[in-house]
Amino acid sequence: MHAARRTATFTESVIREMTRIANLHQAVNLAQGFPDFPMPEPMKAAACAAIQGDINQYAVTWGTPVLRQAIAEKYRRWYDMEVDPDRDVTVTCGATEAMASVFMALMNPGDEVIIPEPFYENYGPDAILAGASPVFVPFEAPDWTLDPDRLRAAFNSRTKAIIVNTPHNPTGRVLSREEISLIAELCIEHDAWAITDSPYEHMVFSGHHHEIATWPGMRERTITISSLSKTYSCTGWRIGWIIAPPAQTGPIRKVHDFLTVGAPAPLQTAAAVGFAFDAEYYNHFAAGYKARREFLCEVLQEAGFTFSVPQGAYYVFANFSGLSDLDDVTFAKWMAQDVGVATVPGSSFYARKEDGRQYVRFAFCKKQATLEDAAERLAQLRVKV
Repeated sequence: MHAARRTATFTESVIREMTRIANLHQAVNLAQGFPDFPMPEPMKAAACAAIQGDINQYAVTWGTPVLRQAIAEKYRRWYDMEVDPDRDVTVTCGATEAMASVFMALMNPGDEVIIPEPFYENYGPDAILAGASPVFVPFEAPDWTLDPDRLRAAFNSRTKAIIVNTPHNPTGRVLSREEISLIAELCIEHDAWAITDSPYEHMVFSGHHHEIATWPGMRERTITISSLSKTYSCTGWRIGWIIAPPAQTGPIRKVHDFLTVGAPAPLQTAAAVGFAFDAEYYNHFAAGYKARREFLCEVLQEAGFTFSVPQGAYYVFANFSGLSDLDDVTFAKWMAQDVGVATVPGSSFYARKEDGRQYVRFAFCKKQATLEDAAERLAQLRVKV
């Protein structure tokens, strides 16, 4: 008996494999994007109180009312979006499940999904699991901008959706107003969905985060996805959400129900506490990450990497061709074992692996002490390479 053909092109997550390699060699883990510092205390206290208060049974499948209301209020406050918490919002087990649910609810065999690349590794498999075909459009190195002509050429009568990931993983690019406007124009012209993936929305160091749903004509053709993980440093809580027009929310909720039933009830209650944080929290949050970015970028530049300084998110997508002729997988594994710093091979973010063979991704969502440890090890790189 053979496995289903749809899984034949899948590989194990390279990102999570590199965490295991980091652990094996006691390397500083700058590969997987999870913070090694605590999440906000009020949310932890709220989670404990919810558990002690016996909020431990199934929540409403599409999300506990207090959290859906908090999500709706957040989008009204930050983006001037009117969101109905009962008809538009679905709470999921992280943005990862949200994306899978949306693909399976909205895609049919033969549909095409445009994915700018490099891209987060889940998008391609999500499309394939839904029977759709991914169509990859490259960001232009070294500044990772979208070429308008190439993007226009990718749209056709089979295009069902485009993924809008900003701030971008792995490059740290924040899409400009002009790029968002072009995407909106093409979605309207070709009657396609914009599916956002915005877990780094509050992690912007230059430029601005734009929600494409706020563009004229886009509210009814945008599926907005985000999550708790990055903004509140709790990647293990696995709480995300989908905002969609009511006609699409129905099928999305059906898929979500059969995939996971629902996200953890006590953590949903605690999550609502985070949405009540004031501007000081978000300003301090962004400033802390900007300082980490500046520290690591200086270290990487001195070590001999070349890169575009990230405008958002918490990654540096670095070219190592000036240091080594090795391919990215070999180089990343050598770095973990011999230098003691773990990264993610760049090829894991590309459909054609050779396109990423000169890149590795560093994550700077770490304590200052962790980054300083990595810096000491990277200082020896030129000697060891």
